[in-house]
Amino acid sequence: MILSYHLKKQNTKPEYFVKAYCNNLINFFRKTIMNIIRYFSIFFLTLSLIGSSFVPSTFAQEIRNVQMLSGEGAMEIATSRPVYFQNTRGFLAKPKVPGRYPGVVMIHEFWGLNDNIKGMAQELARNGYTVLAVDIYKGQVTDNPDRARQLVSQVNQNDAVANTRAAAAYLKNQEKVSKIASLGWCFGGGQSLSLATSGEPLDATVIYYGRLTSDKNILQNIQWPVMGVFGDKDESIAVQSVREFQTALDELGIMNQIHIYSGVGHAFANPSGMNYAANETRDAWEKTLAFLDMNLKR
Repeated sequence: MILSYHLKKQNTKPEYFVKAYCNNLINFFRKTIMNIIRYFSIFFLTLSLIGSSFVPSTFAQEIRNVQMLSGEGAMEIATSRPVYFQNTRGFLAKPKVPGRYPGVVMIHEFWGLNDNIKGMAQELARNGYTVLAVDIYKGQVTDNPDRARQLVSQVNQNDAVANTRAAAAYLKNQEKVSKIASLGWCFGGGQSLSLATSGEPLDATVIYYGRLTSDKNILQNIQWPVMGVFGDKDESIAVQSVREFQTALDELGIMNQIHIYSGVGHAFANPSGMNYAANETRDAWEKTLAFLDMNLKR
């Protein structure tokens, strides 16, 4: 009765009242949704400003590493995933401008062919190189240390050498590179040395804190310059073994550049690791580019 009286007094039909009620309800929900969007926008903006305090440290460090090393080269690049060994696909990065460029066989750490290695392949390609990042794990990638150690333990060394040699052959035969080098980090650093001592002709070898040998009967196969990057706090690759490696190279007359950085440990150039050292990483990368330019572009 009260409702009927109100509608009569306002000279309004019941249908109008229902429509008005629905409009008010819609406006209420619209304002509520806008407020929710506003609050979430403020929340995510705060996260971006705070940075690594809330964002996972691995992500934040990878962003810093890309920003730090980007701009070293200015060439536009193209990437692809060619099959280079049996059914294994690598990651190929090279300048877009047609030409004959020096090649680099890039070998991943014990995590596998991850985005960090692909990023480094692209960064090197921007400096005028055709880079083939190999995949020794045949598609398997991990960020779990236990799983990574398991993957390493499953590697057949003869297959690994065949893999990297196939990558060198692909660069020489398919990409027609002018000269060629190997470059690897950690597990890949040891594989870079293994490729160099396998009998595969190269023009330069770069080893970042990889497993070494001082056996001159093995090292005598190397007929080109070698560069090594290490940290004096590395508990995996002792400084003494680095010195013995350098001495063996010297005695064999193999030109070498061995850089041992003070105060840094194993894998200090890996942006996702606890030992990451930005300044030393930049310096080592600049030395790597200079070494490769000197031995592959002249």
